[in-house]
Amino acid sequence: MVKNPSKRQKKNKPTSKKYKFYTIEGEVAKRAQNCPRCGPGIFLMQAKDRIYCGRCHFTEFSLKKEAEKPTEAGEKPEEKKE
Repeated sequence: MVKNPSKRQKKNKPTSKKYKFYTIEGEVAKRAQNCPRCGPGIFLMQAKDRIYCGRCHFTEFSLKKEAEKPTEAGEKPEEKKE
């Protein structure tokens, strides 16, 4: 008998490593930020300039600091006086 080529063995995907999203400091357990759309249990990916949900594609960009803006040639940055 010839095996049916359309019947292939199913590959199992690796499970999510949720322990990576929790940190324990003393008696307090901190967890990574949850997605506001999906709810608890769905964690957000943290990149350099944004946070992202891989499930619903929610993206929140972090604001750049105004100190990083380049000044025009010849201008000195203003100092705050109190």
